[in-house]
Amino acid sequence: MLLFASAFAASAQSGRPLVRLVVPFNPGGGSDLFARVIAPGLSEALEQTMIVDNRAGAGGVIGAEHVAKSAPDGRTFLVSDSAAYTISPSLYPTLPYAAKDLIPVVDLARFANVLIVPANSRFNSLDDVLKAARKDPGKLTIASAGHGSSPHLTAEKFQAEAKIKLIHVPYKGSGPAISDTISGQVDMVFSGLPSISEYLKSGTVKALAIASLQRSPFAPEVPTMSEAGVPGFESIISQGLFAPAGTPDDIVVKVNATVNQIMGSKEMAARAEQLKVEPRAYTSAEYKAWLADQAVAWAKLIKDAGIKVE
Repeated sequence: MLLFASAFAASAQSGRPLVRLVVPFNPGGGSDLFARVIAPGLSEALEQTMIVDNRAGAGGVIGAEHVAKSAPDGRTFLVSDSAAYTISPSLYPTLPYAAKDLIPVVDLARFANVLIVPANSRFNSLDDVLKAARKDPGKLTIASAGHGSSPHLTAEKFQAEAKIKLIHVPYKGSGPAISDTISGQVDMVFSGLPSISEYLKSGTVKALAIASLQRSPFAPEVPTMSEAGVPGFESIISQGLFAPAGTPDDIVVKVNATVNQIMGSKEMAARAEQLKVEPRAYTSAEYKAWLADQAVAWAKLIKDAGIKVE
């Protein structure tokens, strides 16, 4: 633990909480879930107190900005879906931070968005949704975790590629968006498989399609978007850990190795199965390269579709 001695010494002497995992969404969503999954292991490995700090708002921008402008001393990290890095910089013309202000530290997991509807919905397939949306354009509602979030852009991509028009209903996080979908306040929502797996298991929601090119081994009964009627459709979420630009390389490398070890441990195997994710032991550089490719693809969608968020 000598590696972190200098970075954390001042806070240790002052008695303040030492490591803050900022989640830019309300409790209950995927980012919040992953922050709480890794917090105990990080706390033990780094011998520091971990605090999960939910700073919701503006589709994740508020929390991401907070981390981007924090001191690069290893005491503040962002736990967020990849939209903060790949989508928001292209979507918001006056974004208060840039992708270069954040360092991708570690890829916690990747998984596809799933289109779900309430258990009692009249829609039993994606084709049902497509037919209804084409019959009455602009009548059906689709929730999201907020403007600029991965579910929001996935919904926009769905409309563009399926050539339909839906009403976007943004929420402050995946939790409330899923809750209002379950209750029937909105017709549907895209959400990551980990966030809705328990609802699928209990029969609270119906999954119409998964936005991956192959079916998920964790939900093999759910057809892909391609199989269900929108060829080649893909929307993959990464939940990642990010640090402020300027954070020393030794801290980035150490945290990357520690989190990869946590996610790949035998103790986490059962938890990963429960969460419906496959941990990926990627380096910071490998994660950054994947994010860069995703950023290019989302920027093209935003430009081509004329998507604007003020």
